Amino acid sequence: MSRVPTILNPTEEDIQLLLAAQCHIGTKNATSAMKPYVFKRRHDGVNLINIGKTWEKLILAARVIAAIENPQDIVVVSARPYGHRAALKFAKYIGAEAVVGRFTPGTFTNYITRSFREPRLVVCTDPRSDFQAIKEASYVNMPVISLTDTDALLQYIDVAIPTNNKGKHALGLIYWLLARAVLRLRGTLDYATPWDVMVDMFFYRDPEEIEKENEATANIEEATGDWGAATEDVDWTIEGNALEGPAGIAAAASEWSAQAASGDWADDDVSAPAASSGWN
Repeated sequence: MSRVPTILNPTEEDIQLLLAAQCHIGTKNATSAMKPYVFKRRHDGVNLINIGKTWEKLILAARVIAAIENPQDIVVVSARPYGHRAALKFAKYIGAEAVVGRFTPGTFTNYITRSFREPRLVVCTDPRSDFQAIKEASYVNMPVISLTDTDALLQYIDVAIPTNNKGKHALGLIYWLLARAVLRLRGTLDYATPWDVMVDMFFYRDPEEIEKENEATANIEEATGDWGAATEDVDWTIEGNALEGPAGIAAAASEWSAQAASGDWADDDVSAPAASSGWN
C-alpha cells in the first residue's frame, strides 16, 4: 500500500468487499508472469492473489484512464458473458464505449469495416477470451489494461489487474471500484462521500431470472388492477329494489304492507279511461 498516496489507500470496507466477492481466489495454475501477484497456494492447489497488489494495480489503471482527455477514446471489451453487464455499466459511468460479445476481427485495424474504431486505450476483461482485441491493439500501438487471473498470459498487456475474472461478483466489483476510482480522480466524486451507485448494478444477471421476475411483477399488477376495477364497478349503497336475498325480501314485504295500509285497490277509478275513449 506504500506505493500509492495515502488518500488512495483502500478502506476496511473496500478490503471486505474484495474478500466477499472472492477477488482473491485464483486458479490452480499460475503462469510465470503472474507469480509475483500470488500470495500463497492453498492445500487444495488453488492460488490466492495478493489483495494489496490488486488494489495498487487498480489505482494505477484508474490513473491511466483518468489521463485520457476524451473518455470516448476508451473502448471496454468483454467477450465473457459474466462481464457484459459490468463492462456496459463501467463504460456508461466513465463515458467510454463498450464492445461486448463477439469481437469483430479488424475493428482496430481494418478501416473499411463499419465497426472500425481508433481508441487511445483498450480495457479488457480476460486476456484469453479478448485476445483478438489485444492482438489488434498491439498492431496499432494501443495501451491495454486487462483483468488477469493467475493463469493469464500477459503478452501485449501494459497494465494487468490481478483478480478473479471468472466470477460474476468479482468482475462486477472490480469494474465498480475502477469506475469509482476514475470518477474520484477526475473530481466528479468526492473521496469523503460514498458513491450512490450500488455495486449490484454491475453484477451479471441471468436472462431467465429477469423474465421470471418480470412475469411475476406483471401478474401482481394484473391481479391488483382487476381487483381495483371490480371494487370500482360495484355499488355498495342500499337502495330499494337493489337489495337481494332475505334483506331484499323483507324490504319488499314492508313496502307492500305500507301500500295496502294507505289505500284499497278497489277504490281506484278504473272507469275513467273507458269513459274518455270514443267507442260509444
